[in-house]
Amino acid sequence: MHSPAPLAFVLAAALSVPSHAATVTVPVDVGVGPAAYWFFGPLTGNRGAVPHFGLKVNVLAVIDAEALKANRDRIPAQYRRAAEGLSEVRVSPSLFIPDSLILSPKAEGLGGTGVYGVTWRPISLGFPLSSPKRAGFREKSRGSLDLQAGLVITYAFIYSDFAGVPTTHFIRPGIDLKLEAELMASDSFGLSFGWASQFYVPQKLGELGIGEQPLEGSIFHVGQAFLKLHFRAPYETAG
Repeated sequence: MHSPAPLAFVLAAALSVPSHAATVTVPVDVGVGPAAYWFFGPLTGNRGAVPHFGLKVNVLAVIDAEALKANRDRIPAQYRRAAEGLSEVRVSPSLFIPDSLILSPKAEGLGGTGVYGVTWRPISLGFPLSSPKRAGFREKSRGSLDLQAGLVITYAFIYSDFAGVPTTHFIRPGIDLKLEAELMASDSFGLSFGWASQFYVPQKLGELGIGEQPLEGSIFHVGQAFLKLHFRAPYETAG
């Protein structure tokens, strides 16, 4: 599961502080797979029920219960009790790694509109909805169902042969709600699937501003369905 962001940062920092040349080995989870995007509003009217397409991506260091237990003495005292209740903490090594890519060229039979873009998700909080009961640190979770909320920043280039969809540089911050089910078949391979609803400050097509009627002819909600394959490999770092 994902821990609250402040605790995740504290634990990650604690495990990365040098300590007599000791090393810490943590799995790095690389997830990638297809994603479908529905731009509710004028682009949905142009394309119908057929989504635009792209990729969903994640690169995360997974600090599991065993690593937390083995490095318990390096976790600040005020966070140790909370850390014992976690099955794992996931931390992105960089804020610049994208959360998703939109790679959807225009097609004449689908309204003649194309979208290319990228979304970053620099901050997120996770709330586990389902996980197996654990006896201390002994049992590893193979599956989970998480609800996550996050801050997103998206840039998308929208172009079209249809006169009702002017060329647009969509660039907006927003928030998203994501429901994701994950199943790890082994320690090194798994899959996940889910849905994310992203809500943005409205932007009118062909403009950068909100306008007098912000929801008319504007993009303010993008729905995303995704499937990811997950590959995990151990990474050793000085601890």
